[in-house]
Amino acid sequence: MRRQRGQSLFEVVLALAIATIIIVAMVALASSAIRNSNFSKNKSLATRYSQEATEWLRGERDTDFDAFFLRAANPLYCLKNLNWSEATIGACTDGQEIPDTLFKREVGFTRNTVLVGGLPKNVVEAEIKVYWQDAQGVHEVRSITEYTDWREI
Repeated sequence: MRRQRGQSLFEVVLALAIATIIIVAMVALASSAIRNSNFSKNKSLATRYSQEATEWLRGERDTDFDAFFLRAANPLYCLKNLNWSEATIGACTDGQEIPDTLFKREVGFTRNTVLVGGLPKNVVEAEIKVYWQDAQGVHEVRSITEYTDWREI
């Protein structure tokens, strides 16, 4: 009987199965890395949009605290752009994303009066929420800042 050289059909199928498993694992790993990269990029952008709103509100407070305090009587605004004329009262709806992005930005206000040295002082707490939705669900970045009229004596 002659000995045959080469691979049996079983060995070839086994080698192809192992190669396929390795390729599928590499594709899954690459897909996960891309998804994580996109999430990190979006979280970074959302944080930037939140900080922009915080700075804009600080400027509004510095311009006219009394007007700022009155605006804060509405508990929730959707801030598509950073100006009051385009702000809408209430939660953001479809089509109210920050221009050319997938992010929505809301600011919620709480007004308080506290005693400082026996005198009343108005305080506005602003909670800024920037959120977006992707294949993994809804994600958000939140920040809370308290604003006072620092020029009051």
